[in-house]
Amino acid sequence: TLFMEADPQLIKQLKRLEEETAALEPAGNTWDKLTRQVVAYAKNYLAELPNQKAYNPSTKPGKALKENPFTEAGRPMEKLLNIIASDVDTPGINPASGGHMGYVPGGGIYPTALADYLAATTNQYAGVYFAGPGAVQVENMVIRWLASILGFPSTALGNLTSGGSIANLIAVVTARDAHGLTANTLPKACIYLTHQAHHSVQKALRIAGLAEAHWRIIETDDRFKMNTQQLSATIKNDLALGLKPFMVIASAGTTDTGAIDPLQEIAKIAKQHALWFHVDAAYGGFFMLVDKEQFKFNGLASAHSITIDPHKGLFLAYGLGAVIIKDVAAMKKSHHYQANYMQDVTELDEEPSPADLSPELTKHFRGLRLWLPLQLFGVGVFRKALEEKIMLCNYFYQQVKKLGFETGPTPELSICIYRYVQGVNQPNSFNQKLVEALQADGRIFVSSTTLDGTYWIRLAVLVFRTHLSTINSFLSLLNQYKNDLLATEHD
Repeated sequence: TLFMEADPQLIKQLKRLEEETAALEPAGNTWDKLTRQVVAYAKNYLAELPNQKAYNPSTKPGKALKENPFTEAGRPMEKLLNIIASDVDTPGINPASGGHMGYVPGGGIYPTALADYLAATTNQYAGVYFAGPGAVQVENMVIRWLASILGFPSTALGNLTSGGSIANLIAVVTARDAHGLTANTLPKACIYLTHQAHHSVQKALRIAGLAEAHWRIIETDDRFKMNTQQLSATIKNDLALGLKPFMVIASAGTTDTGAIDPLQEIAKIAKQHALWFHVDAAYGGFFMLVDKEQFKFNGLASAHSITIDPHKGLFLAYGLGAVIIKDVAAMKKSHHYQANYMQDVTELDEEPSPADLSPELTKHFRGLRLWLPLQLFGVGVFRKALEEKIMLCNYFYQQVKKLGFETGPTPELSICIYRYVQGVNQPNSFNQKLVEALQADGRIFVSSTTLDGTYWIRLAVLVFRTHLSTINSFLSLLNQYKNDLLATEHD
């Protein structure tokens, strides 16, 4: 009776809108066709990957994208996939390629896509335990596993983030609040790091309102590791000046060279002066899985917080970083807020809610993209793949010296630096031209860095598809372009 009393025109309009929006719920043959087209594209992409370049320079990217703006009517999936192929998946760096050895890569193992497909299809909410208890348990299970491999206690927790940048931000904010910094005390606060700290760390410090604190840039040694003697002396000097040292930030695998700071010594200094000790292990942390490499990380377990990126060291697709923090109460104090509409959410949940431990409330169900591969493959295959990457980097390091290249420090992990100087008048310019030639070729992508005014070429081995044949191909290519440039230099 109640429904019969409703406005007939309103009912008619609602039914019409329901019919007109039915396309949002593809069914039957339409669902099958869309799925087949996308899967076929992905399958072909991976099949052709070995024949594709690692880098495709493009002077005018996005032509087809610009020619297809959003309109009232839709377009067929086939046309859209062609646009993606030409304007998205072709120009620039190919992150899925085994030849991507420039910026710290990841790789994107296929089960990541399957997990994301399920997470997006079911749209499980992983922010609050009350709303998605299973999803939150998956996320916390993954975080506790990360804590265990890093040597943290079972009481530690953290958050799965979009990457190392947000992970570092969460750690910095937690440290700031745990040390009770306020607008009045901020001008006296001191933070200690090196010039090798990832730029996302300095970005996090600024976003966290710490731009007015004293940033003490500690010198590094000849292996680009933090000078702990200078660290200790600088802290003591700041205390003598009446300042407030509160945080030291170390790296476990720098982006430039893969260096691991002397974590054990830094941990002792931090403890001595009651500093928050944060370690950015976004790139290097997962090498802890390789038994014979664990000694390099002595002192890591003494940190208060650690950043680590599964989309790097566990070869997942981009979009999964993590921060692990021992003081969960401090983390919650910094990030937990309540709202009227959230009054149904109980504080007595069996699991801490990720939304209480990070800036995010609505969040993607990121944990599934790590939980599924770990369950599907087991941890052992990741351990072996990481060992392979270290060995490949060391193999390259030895072989490139035989080609006459000067090398930087012996690689600790899977990054090394090198350059060619023999018979070259301007080494920086020569090596820059060498990188430009390699990038223009595109079969292998490498990058460069400048350290203390010296231009170096970087090799970063971390894509799971990079193997011995890839390294040998690059050595041949490197030697070829080096000889071509030398011939030009001597003309």
